[in-house]
Formats: sequence, structure tokens, C-alpha cells
Amino acid sequence: MGLSFVLLFVNLGYAQEIIEDTAEVEEANKKVDTTKTKNAKKVDGVAAVVGDYIVLDSDIDKTFLQLKAQGVNTDEIESCQLFGKLLEDKLYAHHAIQDSILIPDSEIRRNVDYQIQQFLQQTNGSMEKLLAVYNKEDEASFREEMFEINKANMLAQRMQAKIVEEIEITPEEVRTFFKKIPEEERPTFGTELKVAQIVAEPKISEEERQKVIDRLKQFKADILENGASFRSKAVLYSEDPGSASRGGKYTLNRKKPQMVKEFREVAFSLQEGEISEPFKSDFGYHIIMLEKIRGQEYDVAHILLSPKVSSAAVKEAKERLEGVRKKITDSIISFSDAAKEVSDEKETRNDGGQLINPTTQDYNFELTRMDPELYAQIQNLKDGEISLVLREEDRTGKVKFKLLRVTDRIDEHTADYARDYLKIKQLALEEKKIKAIEDWQESHIVDTYIKISGDYRDCDFTGNWLKK
Repeated sequence: MGLSFVLLFVNLGYAQEIIEDTAEVEEANKKVDTTKTKNAKKVDGVAAVVGDYIVLDSDIDKTFLQLKAQGVNTDEIESCQLFGKLLEDKLYAHHAIQDSILIPDSEIRRNVDYQIQQFLQQTNGSMEKLLAVYNKEDEASFREEMFEINKANMLAQRMQAKIVEEIEITPEEVRTFFKKIPEEERPTFGTELKVAQIVAEPKISEEERQKVIDRLKQFKADILENGASFRSKAVLYSEDPGSASRGGKYTLNRKKPQMVKEFREVAFSLQEGEISEPFKSDFGYHIIMLEKIRGQEYDVAHILLSPKVSSAAVKEAKERLEGVRKKITDSIISFSDAAKEVSDEKETRNDGGQLINPTTQDYNFELTRMDPELYAQIQNLKDGEISLVLREEDRTGKVKFKLLRVTDRIDEHTADYARDYLKIKQLALEEKKIKAIEDWQESHIVDTYIKISGDYRDCDFTGNWLKK
């Protein structure tokens, strides 16, 4: 079982009350009877009630299907485990509502859209086959069910986040956590590297930039003066693969950073129905139309066009970096100084080209967890050696060149308090959060109405939660 799924079940503690009399469950079962013929009979049963939520027998099967669609190996996952996780989610969701945690419907729908696209990949894009798998008559009812499932799950996630959001850990707590681990049981950290890079990007001509700006201005004029559809132009011309198919639409929230800074600033400065002037971001040039303001949420549509680089500019960038490499190997300039002076990557150049691990936010990259593409580029480099000029092209076709250098290497080793403090701190913090969630469950279960029915009362839950 993958670590990510093991963490899902890190705590299966619930206060559950066994249903000794069946009248109450039979009444609940009547409410979920989905057969409407004269010979109506119960086709789905209530497995549990948690506060305001019901867990149906079919929910376990549907959750298995969803996990498989997401690529999770479910062979070693038992029904009782999955049932316990559903109970936990309902418990969190119930108390999220009690604590007035709200999630906008638009956010839930976006999640549903994404999930359905993922599921369709398993049926070769056939909605008909997908509906058959989930035993739904039409797409509307399937989306409605997915909406409710996602709403409960997202409420549960927000409740968990709220429980641990203010939890911090002191250096003394980290020290105590580390000292209580027997030496023979201390974690082993794999080989780690520090990597630096210098990046050269092909220069875009002013003529090409102006060409893109003028085209966006023409789009705006056509919309305002001739009544053309902004959404249609986004579908036809926008180069944003994430939004073009839906007419360039995004929903922004003032309280949650989404999109790049330049995009947000322009979007939040518009009035409803207004279209911006062309503006630049790291992705290219945009125009935005503000469609509607709903409290803190802004419904916008945008069109993105990226200036094209010439073959001559691509050649110049490569040759420029080759010249930098020669100066470094000839000891005319250090790698770090060259990065500060000539690298086109603003995120790394001030640190001498040093890459930051996005997971740990430090400079160390563990080999076994390194991005496969980066690993392939540095695996044969010796410490201090400089790579040849490497060409990269992203999914939009944008080309850049780079030099890589391994600046430090730490071999596989048993956890050391001083050297691995940040990693040990993270482990200690996670343990403290788990304990906080366990304590929250124990204190909130008492006043939450929970009943378990059927064979699930025989599940072997962690702890004596069945209160026999």
C-alpha cells in the first residue's frame, strides 16, 4: 500500500454506537429507497449514521471505484478500512457545518469537473461507459452525486486543516521528539544533492511583442464594437491550455492567491463587463474580461497569447550559454557569480543559481524523491562538474537552455540532529498534528450521534470504539 494511502488511515478511531434495534435503520433505509415501481424494495441500505450524514452500503463500492480511477492499488485495502475512513470524513464534515465552515459551490463544481475528466481517462473519454460503471442514468444525476461527495470531503479537509492550523513546534519539542527515538530505530535519509543552474532564454524581438499586443487589442475592439463573443475568441485563439476549452474562464478569490500577481492585480481592478488592456506576465500577454463579482469571488475570462521566438534567437541563447560555460571552465568566473550576472531565471540567480526543493523549501534534493527529469540530467555529474548546455522545452513549446552543477553531496545516513534538523522538525510537527486530531476526535465523538448497522458492527476498529 502506498504511503499516501497509509496516511489516509493513520487514525481509524471513532466512537460508534451499535444499533441493537433495527427499526431506526429501517426507517432510514426507506428514505434512500431508489426503486419507484409497484414492486418497490430496498436496493441500498444505511451502513451508518454520523451526525447529519448517512453512509450507504453503496458508498464503500463507489469509493473503491474512485480510488481505482485515481490509480490507487486497492488490493490490500479492506472494506472495514474504507468504511472507517468514510465515517471519519462524515464526522469532520458534520462538525465543519457546526463550526460554520463554508465552501463556495463554484469551488466544488471545479473539483467535480476535474475528477470527471480524470475518470473519463479510464473509459477512453466515454461518458456512457462512465455512467454505466457508476450505475447512473444520466450525466446530470452523476454530477449531482459527485457534488455532494466532494462537498462532504472538502468540508472534512477544511475541518482537519482548522484543527491543526495553529499548531507549532518549539526547538525543545523537536529535541525531545528526536531523543525518544531509539538509536536503532532512527530514520535513514537517502543521498542528497545540492544543485545549481544557469538559464538562458531566447530573446523575443520587440516587433514580435508588439504584434501580439496589437492582436489582443483587435480582439478587444471586435468584442466592444462589433459584439463578438469574448468566450468564443478564447476558445479559438487563447494559448492557455488550462482554460481555452472553457472560454478562458477562471474564478478568483480575493482571499486566496490564484494565478500570477499581474493577473490578479488587473482582474481585481476591473468593473463588471470591463475588458482590460493587454498586459504581460511570465506566460505571455493577456486581456481579461470581468464577468461577475460575487462577494470575494471574481468570475473572469481571459485570452493568452505568447510571442514567438525566432530560430535565430534560439541559436543565440544556446551560443550565449556555451560562452558562459567556457568562461567558468577556464576559471575566468565562478559558477555562482556567472549565475548572478547572466542567468535569466530570476528565482535562482540571486542565490548563485542554487535550486530550492519545492517540497522541503531547502536546498537539498533526496535522490530517490528527485524529479525524474532533473535526476536524468545530473546523475552522471561529479561534484563540482558542469554539465554541457542542456535544452528544455515545456508543454507550450517554450525553449530554454541551462547549465547544471552539483554543488554538494550528502551520502545516505542515519538521522543526525544537527545536520537533519529541518527534516526532524517536520516529523515532530506531523506527530504533534496527528495527536491533536486524535484528541479532537476523542473530545467530539461523545456529543456526536453515531450508529453502525449490519456487518460493519463487526469491523475491528483501532481502540474500543464500539463501546460494547
